Amino acid sequence: MTLGIVGGGQLGRMLALAGLPLGLRFRFLDPEPAAPAGAVGELIVGAYDDPAALDRFAEGLEAVTYEFENVPVAAARRLAADVPVFPPATALEVAQDRLVEKTFLRELGVPVPAFVAVGDRADLDRALARLGCPAVLKTRRLGYDGKGQAVLRAPADADPAWARLGGVPSLLEAFVPFDRELSVLAVRGRDGAVAVYPLVENRHREGILRLSLAPAPGASIALQAEAEGHARRALEALGYVGLLAIEWFEVGGRLLANELAPRVHNSGHWTIEGAETSQFENHIRAGLGLPLGGTDPRGVAAMLNLIGTTPAPADLLAVPGAHLHLYDKAPRPGRKLGHVTLRADDPGSLAPRLARLTALVERSIESP
Repeated sequence: MTLGIVGGGQLGRMLALAGLPLGLRFRFLDPEPAAPAGAVGELIVGAYDDPAALDRFAEGLEAVTYEFENVPVAAARRLAADVPVFPPATALEVAQDRLVEKTFLRELGVPVPAFVAVGDRADLDRALARLGCPAVLKTRRLGYDGKGQAVLRAPADADPAWARLGGVPSLLEAFVPFDRELSVLAVRGRDGAVAVYPLVENRHREGILRLSLAPAPGASIALQAEAEGHARRALEALGYVGLLAIEWFEVGGRLLANELAPRVHNSGHWTIEGAETSQFENHIRAGLGLPLGGTDPRGVAAMLNLIGTTPAPADLLAVPGAHLHLYDKAPRPGRKLGHVTLRADDPGSLAPRLARLTALVERSIESP
């Protein structure tokens, strides 16, 4: 049985590594001949919107999924005409447009920051008059890892922000003075069964995720229930199959939704060693109609991204409980090259080891 994955980056690679023990084979579609996932399956090199490449990729597959949310919707629909595709193309349509995404969530009753659509420069002035400053201008499409957005701290920031983002259709959001950033990972099977992982605390720098802590320290039962309820409504509304990540702002003990990711997610990498079933395996189980695995944590975990450069593997692995994942990607500033997951039985045991790992990672950034 062969599963197709659109995209051959590290998420596709980790999906395959989770599926190989289940007896699956994998085929990837990616325009890059050196895509990291090529090491663990067949790689079809071609553009995501090339009909010939899509047809060659789809031949004989049991099902298709994707590792990033900017897959052309038309390509997903073309594939779905011949083979089951999960999550559905509708989820791509929602997640690819920040305005559609925020509107979808608001209509579901999921709390979101106040926002106003911005179609042109005059719209931006009207939106600023309505929301005030500070505010965040975000392009409607193609934003990730902090890209495609600008903070406006005063009306005078409008012109440079509009120019920097290219004058494209956008939305203006009220600035949220959040207490912390969280995410929840929820998976839904073909039969409608749902499993949810514990909330994760995420810490970013320069718009890129640096550290995840799971379960999120101090997250109450009520906060977990709130996140789960919102996630279940989104899954049902989309007719979703597979893993969905929702990123949140926590403000005064309540949640505001930031964005959806209709795929396996960076903040879920800790689940490989730190949960009963990894997000990658559960995503595959869901799409193939297999029973979902348990989502309970195995103690506590931290996940550190390796950005731009990597410390010596021997140094990282000398830390008790550390598990290293390298993606076979060429170093470059701002690029995710791998991650380290640290697992421990309790927060007290985790803290000193995490401090040691963090120091190693920070030193490698300072002296690449």
